[in-house]
Amino acid sequence: MAGRLEVVTGCMFSGKTEELLRRVERARIARKEVLLFKPELDTRYAVEEVVTHYGRSLPCRRLPADVSWPEFSELVARHPSPITDVFAFDEANFFGPSFPGLCEQLVSLEKRVIVAGLDLNFRGEPFGPIPEILALADEVVKLSAVCTVCGEPATRSQRLVDGKPATGGPEVLIGGLERYEPRCRDHFVAPR
Repeated sequence: MAGRLEVVTGCMFSGKTEELLRRVERARIARKEVLLFKPELDTRYAVEEVVTHYGRSLPCRRLPADVSWPEFSELVARHPSPITDVFAFDEANFFGPSFPGLCEQLVSLEKRVIVAGLDLNFRGEPFGPIPEILALADEVVKLSAVCTVCGEPATRSQRLVDGKPATGGPEVLIGGLERYEPRCRDHFVAPR
């Protein structure tokens, strides 16, 4: 089987992690050996699990944001199964610039790689390594949420401060419903 890179992207609350976990479970049903990862930075709901905003979860391993190929290979070598067929990564927008190369290395080893992550940050700008991952992908699924203002499809993640759109702040601020809401293009308020 040839290697393959699948990407699930979209705004917050669009179901990216749900889709990632669905694909992981289907691979396991097909008797494929799967390793699931998330960045160390993501500790919102659990440390050793990938968890959706609605509570669905699967165990995972954590990776540093700037994980290198040698470091990753060493971690995988410690896995009890000698062969892993599928490598899945959640919140890939938090990984560093070496992440696309890591994915390409896995694909060159004829592995199926599934990546989920935000395509845009809270400013509405391309986020982390995701633009490069999208360009390299064999399959891209872009999901939308529901705009909390008008009910139309949402493609942006609105950061909130005291219930109002944020006017600035760091690119990375971990949070869920308490800090973000999905917005359509018309109702998204970009920080100045």
